[in-house]
Amino acid sequence: MKTELDKYLAGEEFCFLDPEIASMKEHATRLCGEFNKIDTSNIQQQREVILELFGSCGRQVFMQPPFNCDVGKNIHVGEDFLTNYNVTILDVDKVTIGDYCMIGPNSIISTVNHPLSAQGRREKLSVTKPVTIGNDVWIGANCVILPGVTIGNNVIVGAGAVVSKDVPDNCVVGGVPAKIIRELEV
Repeated sequence: MKTELDKYLAGEEFCFLDPEIASMKEHATRLCGEFNKIDTSNIQQQREVILELFGSCGRQVFMQPPFNCDVGKNIHVGEDFLTNYNVTILDVDKVTIGDYCMIGPNSIISTVNHPLSAQGRREKLSVTKPVTIGNDVWIGANCVILPGVTIGNNVIVGAGAVVSKDVPDNCVVGGVPAKIIRELEV
């Protein structure tokens, strides 16, 4: 019989209250708390916590506190990554972010969802889908990126957008749900 952790690792519905799964979140919560207390002028100390928290990252990573995430080790960011204040990444599944990406304040990237059935929600079940973001992406303020979304290269996500479907390369998207507003020159 599969444990809840086995189900989680297999990409199946799992109970998020399971002690093994909850311990991953507790670890990330502790490291986010440490990061958020570091003086913003102490880039080296911030980097040390980011290296312990994230699965992988480029050499240049700049994040303004507060920052919060679910697991941390499921986050993989490229070179020259920047977040503004109050960014949350719910990385219960893998989040891959390319090079030269910026995320505006109060934005959320989520890989986790819950069942449509009331019974599934009462059982505290979750299901996840990874999020992939390409190179040279700017996510504006107050954006939400939903589970399973892939955002291409050279994309601007306008402030307040809710991205619920994949976004191709070289465009600006905005709105709720986000739609292509215009193409960008390469």
